[in-house]
Amino acid sequence: MGTPQHVEHGFGPVWNSDSSVLVLGSFPSPKSREQGFYYMHPRNRFWPVMSAIFADDTACPITDDGIGTSPRQLLEARRSFAIRHRIALWDVLESCDIIGASDASIRNPVATDLGSIITRSSIQRIFTTGAKAATLFRSYAKPRLDEQGLDIPMTALPSTSPANAAMRLPALIESYRSIAISIERASAH
Repeated sequence: MGTPQHVEHGFGPVWNSDSSVLVLGSFPSPKSREQGFYYMHPRNRFWPVMSAIFADDTACPITDDGIGTSPRQLLEARRSFAIRHRIALWDVLESCDIIGASDASIRNPVATDLGSIITRSSIQRIFTTGAKAATLFRSYAKPRLDEQGLDIPMTALPSTSPANAAMRLPALIESYRSIAISIERASAH
């Protein structure tokens, strides 16, 4: 399977003061670290799911000739999408020992300081993408938030990774609708 490597996250969160939900993965995949942005593996279904729940396909742009945009343009389109829809993106871990993209291989995790953006934004709910992200959040990030007096509810969502092939796209879309509902509720207050 390989030898674990100590890896640092490599890029920061996407957020602004209007962000009302925080979506957390466990740790960025090699493809995401290479491109410096979240959910960048071409078969990860996060961005198609988000496009569906917000009826906004700007996170998955295709040009008129059917060819995708450049990696830089795609990154900027996805960053703008997240900000426009009041979504903050980050990961539970800032560093760990990991083999490739295998969440199951994670050892020596160091939690991200989520409080640094929660206290400066409108975040009212946290969503984790995948069982490992939820477990890591409960074990490492939640105690840190508790120490800071930050009690933000967390909802665990299924992974959009291609490794979660049993979960079909329509089921993922249905599960992730809770993000849009949470944002609508936050906007109403």
